[in-house]
Amino acid sequence: MKKLALSLFAIVAISLSSQAQTEKGKIMLGGGLTLDSYNSDVSGASAISNFRIEPSIGYFFGNNIALGTGVGYSHSDNGGYQNSAFTVSPFARHYTMLSESFRFFGQLSVPMAFGTFNDPYTGNTLQKGKTTSIGVGLAPGFAFFPTKKIGIEVAVSGLTFNKMTAKDNDGNKVDNRSSKTFGIGANFFAPRLGVQFYF
Repeated sequence: MKKLALSLFAIVAISLSSQAQTEKGKIMLGGGLTLDSYNSDVSGASAISNFRIEPSIGYFFGNNIALGTGVGYSHSDNGGYQNSAFTVSPFARHYTMLSESFRFFGQLSVPMAFGTFNDPYTGNTLQKGKTTSIGVGLAPGFAFFPTKKIGIEVAVSGLTFNKMTAKDNDGNKVDNRSSKTFGIGANFFAPRLGVQFYF
């Protein structure tokens, strides 16, 4: 009887400790940083560079359920066409425990960006204006917890939709810089890698 009680206690203790990272009342801190550059020797090819930084914070309102947001800045330069933006990405995330150190998660996010653009390719004049981008994304991923306070994550794109509207300084829509994009599927050859800290 004593062995059975000790075994049950051990199972409960392991179960509780393994959920400690994602239990109600916990906070997670993380974010993303992207910096890439592309240059080609092909005649007429444009140099492309992208920079994005977006720290994020989330709060667990229930066991394995977190709500939060990322706030940041992005800048891109595509051969002279430049876009700088303030970004906000509210999200909801749900974890499912696979083992003591591994969890599957699904994240629903609503990424938004509000910025400005400079377009040297509109006629012979430099066109300036504002951009607004709003989207939605559903991304699956896995988190590995080497310690109780650190989670290493791998996620793929999943399902995404984004609408970007560009307007010049007079408020007229710039069609060649406005877009709608929709994507479904997971590119396992280009996953996102991240680190979250849990408190």
